[in-house]
Amino acid sequence: MAKGLKRIVDLVVSLILLVLVGPVMLIIAIAVVWDSPGEVFFRQTRAGLRRREFKVIKFRSMKHWGPGESHVTSSNDPRVTRVGRFLRQRSLDELPQLINVLKGDMSLVGPRPLLLESIRPEEMVRLEMRPGVTGLVAVSGRQSLPWDRRMMLDCWYVQNWNIWLDVRILLRTIPVVLSQANVYDADGEAKARS
Repeated sequence: MAKGLKRIVDLVVSLILLVLVGPVMLIIAIAVVWDSPGEVFFRQTRAGLRRREFKVIKFRSMKHWGPGESHVTSSNDPRVTRVGRFLRQRSLDELPQLINVLKGDMSLVGPRPLLLESIRPEEMVRLEMRPGVTGLVAVSGRQSLPWDRRMMLDCWYVQNWNIWLDVRILLRTIPVVLSQANVYDADGEAKARS
């Protein structure tokens, strides 16, 4: 019942937000194309609910890179565009994930969507809920946290979830995004587990 309510909240809130930020998203889309040639959106396969893979959608913030180049980025990565740097610092590149929420691939709040191969067997519990646009990791230090701590928080969230936990995380997300803190690791990298 409670998880059914979570899905209803996701649908209603994501639809309202898409209407409200639609004009902003249009401006961002124009800026992305103006700044560098290529697609407006970046799509990458991630692990979703019960290991079902889906394409997470973000505004493209990097120039296209060649085969074999890493998707791991640093704060001064030359592949990041001027507009992309602005979007990343303010988490605006993640606005299209509201479409993922509307489609049912993601939730407003949940574990971060990761590549399936970066999740260890003992961490698979995090796939018992839809991944989120924001989550406990995002409001607890984001990239400043060690990888294992992030995974532990995601697993704790799934095992202790209730609707009020989501409300608290959503309220804490606003100052975190406004602060622009911890977008990159302390050494300047946005890493995934290798």
